[in-house]
Amino acid sequence: MTQKLFTKNFIFLILGQATSLFGNFILKLALSMYVLEKTKSASIFAEILSIATIPTILLSPLGGIIADRVNKRNIMILLDVLTGIFVLLATIILSEYNDIITISILLVILSILAAFETPTVQACIPSMLTGDNITKANAVVNQIASLSYFIAPMLGSILYTIFGLKAVMYSSTFFFFITALLECFIKLNHSPFHYNNNNIFFTIKQDFLCSIQYIFKEQTSILKILLFTSFSRFFVTGIIIVGLPYIVRTILSLNAKYYGAVESALAIATILGSIFAGLFSKKWKAHNLYIIFSFIGLFMITSGIAFILPVNTITKYSINVISYCGMQIAVTIFSICAVSFIQQKIPNYFIGKMMAYTSAITLCVQPIGQIVYGSLFDYFHNKIYFIMITTGIIIYITAILSSKFFKAL
Repeated sequence: MTQKLFTKNFIFLILGQATSLFGNFILKLALSMYVLEKTKSASIFAEILSIATIPTILLSPLGGIIADRVNKRNIMILLDVLTGIFVLLATIILSEYNDIITISILLVILSILAAFETPTVQACIPSMLTGDNITKANAVVNQIASLSYFIAPMLGSILYTIFGLKAVMYSSTFFFFITALLECFIKLNHSPFHYNNNNIFFTIKQDFLCSIQYIFKEQTSILKILLFTSFSRFFVTGIIIVGLPYIVRTILSLNAKYYGAVESALAIATILGSIFAGLFSKKWKAHNLYIIFSFIGLFMITSGIAFILPVNTITKYSINVISYCGMQIAVTIFSICAVSFIQQKIPNYFIGKMMAYTSAITLCVQPIGQIVYGSLFDYFHNKIYFIMITTGIIIYITAILSSKFFKAL
């Protein structure tokens, strides 16, 4: 009998993800706007965010171990309740005398909780579904995240402008408590692997060592998939997050409306990518991932060629919008398929740890990519085509050379 995708458990999971992500997005938006207005400095908030990501990177492996050891539903409920409580306390304490300190502490606390939440949520899907439904489920969760990211900034900015920061924080608190309530209706079977030792530190140590041995010796294909995912994140994060605004605002000298339009287009592209990943989950198996990876490089090359062609600014802008959307679709499909492969490949008692490693590696690579490409775009500001075409060729050649590895999967 074919398993349904939208089971009761999965419906409550995606409803919880929708409310949780929406609460997170409007909160982060309001906090960033407040700090920018108060300090008049983008670098201060960037520094706060950078510091806040450190706990997530360091604690993610522990979060993965706990996700495999404790009932995942109970972890999610506890984390969302704690998030709601900490945001509520920060809202009550917040004043013009302690605002920056309070916001900084809150962001660090949210980062600590995220280290435990991300691997737990990602480990839930294989516990609920099997086979191609895992890929479809990841695609649905990705669509929910993209829709929340698309809608939340608009509604959050309106709420912030009319009622102020505290109103947004109270609203965010409400969403976190609603998420915890929805998660109470999820029912998951829980059967962790046990060692012949009841010492908690021994268990954590053994879990960590066993998971490392598993991906470095027993399932090296998973390690290679993780490396490819981080490899793509390094280039794409730098190109999109740093390069796109620089190209639109500085190189092409277009106003904020044009940049806003391409940001909206990227959000739609992410949704389309997740829809394609779900619709063609049976065709896009792991052995085809190198083809998707190669398209990332081809779209980057196309973006670079636009700056060589003797065309006007709007045409260059249009080519770049299409190219960047193509990149975003390919990256989304690759990420969903790669994560789904990992989830299907490993035993349930290792899923949380593997998802934690995926999250930690991605978080480590992204800021490095941003720093490297920030320097490259400054240095080659008159030769943007060189950055885009060179990066595209590197990715395309890597994809072709990796075809044997992916086909072997």
